[in-house]
Amino acid sequence: MAAMPVAAAQDGAATASTGSRLKLTEIFCSLQGEADAVGWPTVFVRLTGCPLRCRYCDTAYAFHGGEWWTLDAILARVLSFGVRHVCVTGGEPLAQRACLDLLVALCDAGYRVSLETSGALDIAAVDARVARVVDLKTPDSGECERNRLANLPLLHAHDQLKFVLCSRADYEWAAAMVREHALHQRCQVLFSPSHRQLAPRDLAEWILADRLPVRFQLQLHKQLWGDLPGR
Repeated sequence: MAAMPVAAAQDGAATASTGSRLKLTEIFCSLQGEADAVGWPTVFVRLTGCPLRCRYCDTAYAFHGGEWWTLDAILARVLSFGVRHVCVTGGEPLAQRACLDLLVALCDAGYRVSLETSGALDIAAVDARVARVVDLKTPDSGECERNRLANLPLLHAHDQLKFVLCSRADYEWAAAMVREHALHQRCQVLFSPSHRQLAPRDLAEWILADRLPVRFQLQLHKQLWGDLPGR
């Protein structure tokens, strides 16, 4: 498929009347800042809309607005960046049913595809080739009750389960979840300090003290570009 300029891709999305369409906030290329593909040049496809309202959310600008894109226009725009890794994110991408079609199309096109999802929605129908990065919400997020624990048995070795921690209480809750559900035996478990809420060194010390079988991570993009959107 030949690359399509941004304006042409957006025009095609705006005028298309048939086929799957998704509402997008942005498509951009940056370094993957977290999860197992951290550091790789990655195309981010950010879908618009989210049913959750986490207290620490740094992408609230994706809750509303956006533009309609066809699948063909999205694929053409992704191709134009010339990188192998693609991350479908949000908002909450699974809130749009056509997200499943997008994931299949990206995998069929040969990309290494990851999905960043809150875990509040069913992940069962996600293409098995996709690396699902499931963000299990902690008590301090304000959305803990939205966790769909039925997703946990669906996780495989190439998936990742992420906890964004805001406090010692969040850490204790997350550590208990890891132990109770043997999450580290299902997939890679990631513990990340909420930006400017929990000192990274504190979290690192707690993990080491408890010999917890989880992977500590910082958001690389925050270290490089701070709070700039689209990076």
